[in-house]
Amino acid sequence: MTFEIVFVLLALLGMVAALIMDKMRPGMILFTVVVLFLCAGILSPKEALEGFCNKGMITVALLFLVSEGIRQSGALETLIKKLLPQGRCTVFKAQLRLLPAISFVSAFLNNTPVVVIFAPIIKRWAESVKLSPTKFLIPLSYATILGGICTLIGTSTNLVVHGMILEAGYEGFSMFELGKVGVVIAVAGVLYLLLFSSRLLPDRRQGGAAVGENADDEEGWHRVEVVLASRFPGINKRLGEFDFKRHYGAEVKELKRGGQRIVQGMEEEVLREGDTLVILADDTFMQAWGESSGFMLLANGKDAVPALGRRKRWLALILLVLMIAGATVGELPVVQQALPGIKLDMFFFVSVTTVIMAWTKIFPPRKYTKYISWDILITIACAFAISKAMVNSGVADAVAACIIDMSHHYGPQVLLAALFIITNLFTELITNNAAAALAFPLALSISSQMGVNPMPFFVVICMAASASFSTPIGYQTNLIVQGIGNYKFTDFVRIGLPLNLITFLISVFLIPLIWEF
Repeated sequence: MTFEIVFVLLALLGMVAALIMDKMRPGMILFTVVVLFLCAGILSPKEALEGFCNKGMITVALLFLVSEGIRQSGALETLIKKLLPQGRCTVFKAQLRLLPAISFVSAFLNNTPVVVIFAPIIKRWAESVKLSPTKFLIPLSYATILGGICTLIGTSTNLVVHGMILEAGYEGFSMFELGKVGVVIAVAGVLYLLLFSSRLLPDRRQGGAAVGENADDEEGWHRVEVVLASRFPGINKRLGEFDFKRHYGAEVKELKRGGQRIVQGMEEEVLREGDTLVILADDTFMQAWGESSGFMLLANGKDAVPALGRRKRWLALILLVLMIAGATVGELPVVQQALPGIKLDMFFFVSVTTVIMAWTKIFPPRKYTKYISWDILITIACAFAISKAMVNSGVADAVAACIIDMSHHYGPQVLLAALFIITNLFTELITNNAAAALAFPLALSISSQMGVNPMPFFVVICMAASASFSTPIGYQTNLIVQGIGNYKFTDFVRIGLPLNLITFLISVFLIPLIWEF
């Protein structure tokens, strides 16, 4: 093996280890690896920076703003309240109303705001009708993931792979192309959740009033739950060392983590991303910190008041529909021939939609940088550079040759299955975008060495990188519901592994029938 191959392999192993141990945010870990490749001469400065101007990455950034516009319009709150059954009902009937609609919505919006808005409302509703919230919150997260794989814009992973395909010189995905297999997986996944989630998920109702729940409302203090985000300033610090009350003017009464409720000895607990704190706060807390990037979710047991009027709410929804319809129609050959000078793709329409939303103040234009998840964007941009380094060094070809040799007599479908398993393991352990970055050059090399169509391998990466069901750490929405639902790690394993298997079997069987080798 050459020095470049050894260097890249060691760097990738170190990257995976750092991501698993959560030493830094994923964006900084991947950027560190890119700098190492730059110092070793494996990447040129141009190659290291190409991801930062990639159309797919910038499309993801703009979709954050579009999703924020829809969130602030109040349309999602209105939708979920109409979906929730009035009066007593069974878990099955409630899920039957909720899960298909949630999957549909998440096919066109970023998953995180959907879960952030829906989770506290669903939890509060479940408690009011004497049902366990734990029967609904993991299915909520899984439904958004299943919906996201159905369209090009449903998840950032699809746009990342799409951008890599374009960089490699191939034609990318159309708006609904991934839906050919994604819709089948989503339908099967939702049916599985409807039939088995009630049995597989725990039935943990709140036993009596939680700590601080009966706080004196006359004094203006009430119970608030907050889920800590990666940008919370107290991450990796002891609660006593951070002094939450001095920073936020609120008192921590309880810490929930991994299915445990910690009251005694909280001050010695080291705070982590995804921890849920139950605090006593006054009426100004939600106003001051409701949009803080330090929290993934805040819930105070009250309905959120829509920030916009009815007219702007409708305008936000109309803009979203026009964006999706425009990107779909713009891909038609007749439209491309009529307007050859303009590329009417998703990037074009999401750019136009973002500008209109900003000027009509559907989201606050002076705060637009606040609504973009910069770590995800840096992760995506660095993923492009790492993928390029794997090609430049020969790692992609060497690993692909090894995989082909191991399954030489079984044909490309077995290689498709192997690539799914590799990608899915990475996405459960690290992040979906990093998993796609590591898998894409392997897909390109495998298809090139076998002389087959690479598109089936590209599609299987999208399915496998998004199918993060077995752990709470692979997908941010899983972390959010783990905190608010107080789930154990094993709860995700119990219900998520069969869903991973369903996704695997459908993908490996169906993808070669639609995209031939």
